[in-house]
Amino acid sequence: MTPDASALVQPAQVHRDLYTSPAIFALEMQRLWAGSWLFVGHDSQVPAAGDFVTTDLAGQPVLMLRREDGGIGVLHNRCAHKGAPLSTAAAGHADRYLRCPYHGWTYRLDGRLAGIPLKSGLPATADQPARAGYAGSGFEHCPAQDGLTAYGEVASHRGFVFARARPGGPPFDACLGELLQALDLLADRSPQGRLRVAGGVLRTTFAANWKIYLENINDAFHPVTTHASATEAAQGAWGTPPEGTPVPLAMRQLLPFAAGYDFFDQMGGRLLPHGCSVLGTRQSLHTAYTGLGGYAEALQAAHGRERAEAVLRFAPQNVVFYPSMALKGAPQVMRVLRPLAADRTVLEAWAFEAEGAPPELLQSALLYNRQVFSPLSIVAHDDLHLFEGIQRSLAADGNPWVSLHRGAAADADAGAVLPRDVSGIDEALLRHQYQAWAEKMAGPATGAEASP
Repeated sequence: MTPDASALVQPAQVHRDLYTSPAIFALEMQRLWAGSWLFVGHDSQVPAAGDFVTTDLAGQPVLMLRREDGGIGVLHNRCAHKGAPLSTAAAGHADRYLRCPYHGWTYRLDGRLAGIPLKSGLPATADQPARAGYAGSGFEHCPAQDGLTAYGEVASHRGFVFARARPGGPPFDACLGELLQALDLLADRSPQGRLRVAGGVLRTTFAANWKIYLENINDAFHPVTTHASATEAAQGAWGTPPEGTPVPLAMRQLLPFAAGYDFFDQMGGRLLPHGCSVLGTRQSLHTAYTGLGGYAEALQAAHGRERAEAVLRFAPQNVVFYPSMALKGAPQVMRVLRPLAADRTVLEAWAFEAEGAPPELLQSALLYNRQVFSPLSIVAHDDLHLFEGIQRSLAADGNPWVSLHRGAAADADAGAVLPRDVSGIDEALLRHQYQAWAEKMAGPATGAEASP
């Protein structure tokens, strides 16, 4: 039987089964993730025809590749013959064809079947009669002859490539709405208006549900306690230097985590349609771009004064593209969640280089990912230790509900009108995610969900 997800989300609390149930996780992949616009990759990763990267979308292995016509395609990474992955590498180049490493079937870059070894069989020899190929087998009516399966719809904006497996729901531009402006502002960090992925992608696998991590991205209340050890270590390392001592980049990134509740309250948040949100609409922990020589002037020359000022002001704490991605304007990084199971998730940390911008911006992005999101980060260690503990504890006996009550009294007065601005520590940001979750999960069952 398909589990009933609708009873698990109440106005100010959610049931622990959302985090622990394998059946709920499977349903999420079919209804929520397959029906959402998910980040696939950046077009700078595939500059030439035949270049590809592999990743996972809603539990499905896929290839993002540059086609011969210059467009970007997203295909299931699964040979039409036996289901073998066409590539297990993170990235590669296919020249004009993709070739299966198992039996050698080949495909054009748009997924069409190009060739099958021994399709016509083998001719007779002195020792062997002719061996039949595919003639008369009915292969021409078999789904395998259609080639590789496309992964639903594909859309891109300023180099960011998204895909949605299941049709229906709002089109790309309508779904992302205001969030497209965040991608524009990030891309316009470059005087040339162009980003490229830098430093590879840092990946961490942790033993907790993806929603626990996504909640934390919108939770500005936790740093005061969760990251006390990290900020104390940073403060101890920095000490009390003489007045006027330049603050190194590492300290400019770590020391702000010591801000108090009032700062986080005044940070501000905004609820947007489809579960999306912005944390840090008024202020954030991120360092502004200052002391970079003629950078501001270069932006003004490229984009005009008004646009350049908007770009330099854009420093939110997190911009959430529900359910899979969270972007930071400064320092030009983002996180992407790739769920593997109810209790297992891959976190990706991405950094971007703004072409034509000072090298200090790239240095800041790479350092931030290492200091805050890498597996060895003293900040990430705090979070992941707690996330995995939460996952274990939620499976234990006791209260089966997770409280999201902070600020909930104002929800009835606010109604459903979006966008809506809230305090930086209002759990409305989390409740909003679960309202979107419930709406997606209440959709009709698909054939893939059917069970005896």
